Amino acid sequence: SINIPSPLLTLALFCTFRPTALTILPCRSLPKPWSSTTHATHNMEQISGPPAKTGTFYQTPRSHPWRPTMGYEAVEVTPLHEQPITNQLVASSYSPSGMCSDPVTFPNLVTGFERNPQHAARAALYTRYTPNEWTTSNVCTYADADKNRNYSEKVRSEAVRLMRETDEKTSQGQRDAARRLGERITDITFWRNELTTELEKLIAESAQLTDTKRNVQKALQDLEPPLHIAQECLYHRESRKGIELVHDHVEKSLLVEVDNLRASQEKLSQLLAKITKQLADCRAAQHSLEDDISHKESALGIDSICHQLNNYSRGINYYGGIEKYDPTVSTPGTWSGSSSTRINNSHSERSKSCQLRSDAESLINAVATSVWDCWSNTNNAFNNRASEMLEAKSKMQLHLHKTQQEIFDVEKHIELLRKAINDKSNPMKVAQTRLEARAHRPGIEMCRDNAHLRLVEEVCTIQDSVATLHRKLQEAEAQHQQLLRTKSQLESNLKQKVDALFIDREKCMGLRRSFPVNNTIKY
Repeated sequence: SINIPSPLLTLALFCTFRPTALTILPCRSLPKPWSSTTHATHNMEQISGPPAKTGTFYQTPRSHPWRPTMGYEAVEVTPLHEQPITNQLVASSYSPSGMCSDPVTFPNLVTGFERNPQHAARAALYTRYTPNEWTTSNVCTYADADKNRNYSEKVRSEAVRLMRETDEKTSQGQRDAARRLGERITDITFWRNELTTELEKLIAESAQLTDTKRNVQKALQDLEPPLHIAQECLYHRESRKGIELVHDHVEKSLLVEVDNLRASQEKLSQLLAKITKQLADCRAAQHSLEDDISHKESALGIDSICHQLNNYSRGINYYGGIEKYDPTVSTPGTWSGSSSTRINNSHSERSKSCQLRSDAESLINAVATSVWDCWSNTNNAFNNRASEMLEAKSKMQLHLHKTQQEIFDVEKHIELLRKAINDKSNPMKVAQTRLEARAHRPGIEMCRDNAHLRLVEEVCTIQDSVATLHRKLQEAEAQHQQLLRTKSQLESNLKQKVDALFIDREKCMGLRRSFPVNNTIKY
């Protein structure tokens, strides 16, 4: 029996409170379909046996272990006359919270039935064919067989024709491919010969440029001795003393020679760098030609083998999908253009090398000429300077001799002056003694007479004469010292000129007696 409580009464499963008007129904099969409200989730039926008491609630499955927890659910029940019977009461499964097992699926008892149960039984009569349908099926089968035989004959005739066409097309394609391979071999042979010829010319030009490089290096090395000699001459001339440290024409020529040698070294170094770079470019062009020739030799061998292959050759095999693989990197135009570009590049490098050899020859000759001119000018300046110093030395010696003679004369004159001063001492003593003696005259005898005046005048005259002689002596001694200084200066200048002459004639000209550059600097 079902106890229907007040409307909209609900309860959650396994709650801790106890409701008062609720009936717990185990889930079994229903005796007849009936429905609940939209809030119900599963179908319910009453089990056989005594009905459950109203208000009884089983809190845990331990009180009735033979009743599974999944068989109980709180539902809201409505009267049968208020709700139509539908199949919405059937749910797919139900699994209460806290259960780890798979949900239980309830069978749908009303699915597949229509409202009128007789329709299902009546539908079984329409699953068989009629005699007309059987006859029609046979006619269709015969027509399909005729159609397939006709189509098969057409396919066979077209296959025979296609086999003949494909055989002819294959033979023609093989002949055309062989002809194209022959043309390709001819083209490869032509460009290989052109590249080989250009390679031989480039190798010869590189050898000549290498010889030119050696000549430039030798010319650059040959400039070191003249530069060292010019710098050493300047260093030796720095040891000159006094007035001989003159910025003369020799020093100017030496400086010009040093500048010219350094400028020549700079030009030759730049030319050597250009030659080295050009050799590298020639080697790059040579490598490009050799690489292209090697590739063409390989391609010529491969194409020759391919040209000799036929249907009965050994080593032919299937290579599936090879026609879809396209490893090509060039076209006939770019292929021939690449070889032509390499040849043109090699020709350009050969032209540059030839021009560079010509420039090197001209520069070496110009450097040799300028170095020799500077060398000659410096030597001429040394010779002229030596002549000037010899003349100055001779004049200096003459003046020194005259100065020494004058010093001798001044020394004799000084001795005479000193003797004259000494000779004035006795007359001074006599005059002063007379004046001192007459100063003892008594009384009126102390008269300023002519004698007294003459004695006073005599003493003054002698004193003036002695002072004059002393001044003259001082002047003579001063002149004597000046002559001695002049003599010392002349001797020092003479020594400096001798040293400068020795430096220019012995040290410098000794280094410059022969030109240190071989004639091989010129072509």
